Amino acid sequence: MTVSIRASLLLSALAMATLTAAFVDPPKDSHASPAPAEPTSSHPAHWTYGGEGGPEHWGELSAGNAACATGRQQSPIDLSGAMPASIPAPAARWIPTGGAMVVNNGHTIQVDVPEGGSVTLDGKDYTLKQFHFHHPSEHTIDGKQFPLEAHFVHASSDGDLAVIGVMFLEGSANPNLDSIWATAPGREGKAAVAFNIDAAVFMPTGGSAFRYEGSLTTPPCSETVRWTVMATPVTASASQIAAFAALFPHNARPVQPLNRRYVLKTAD
Repeated sequence: MTVSIRASLLLSALAMATLTAAFVDPPKDSHASPAPAEPTSSHPAHWTYGGEGGPEHWGELSAGNAACATGRQQSPIDLSGAMPASIPAPAARWIPTGGAMVVNNGHTIQVDVPEGGSVTLDGKDYTLKQFHFHHPSEHTIDGKQFPLEAHFVHASSDGDLAVIGVMFLEGSANPNLDSIWATAPGREGKAAVAFNIDAAVFMPTGGSAFRYEGSLTTPPCSETVRWTVMATPVTASASQIAAFAALFPHNARPVQPLNRRYVLKTAD
């Protein structure tokens, strides 16, 4: 009887040891390689005009884009309720230029001009560097959106920016657009040289303009831009507008809050 009890106790101990070993983590090998980390991208997300990279997410894509989400002087805006100002619209001294570079940067068609003239705002000179297009217009006038808007980007010698916006209505063909569209690359990153670009053809004859302090309308949305938007539109033909829309169906940022800014409207 005693032997049988001892044998039973021994078997029970062995069974318990086996069960305990089954539920205890095995010892870790100090020389084992660590588990691979989750893959991460070394490139920031690229901004777009829709989806996860769209305007409502620009501020999240990079720390440098913070102004897109938190800025208080963002562009574009709706140009309404402007205060009349007894100042003339800025006179752009744009001149014809040859050898302009037409670039498809993936967001628009941009024309880089080597010597395109200048504009003076409040006694300060700004040199025309490039112009590009948005479909539909980014700014609106009294809530009205236009099929096309051109932005003429100027820079001063100390790096300040002044942009002149020109709206397009559907109508007569614009002589400049045909040559630009014909030269414009159909693929992103390609560039071609265009000749005899005369930016002055885009400027409406006479009329007033809206002026306000704002930002770039694309990331990083820097609030460093003195905006002038001509109140009188020029025209482009339906086929010219359609040609741009075929490349960029929608490349316009939505209008932004005015906040505590004011808009001036110059004299005619």
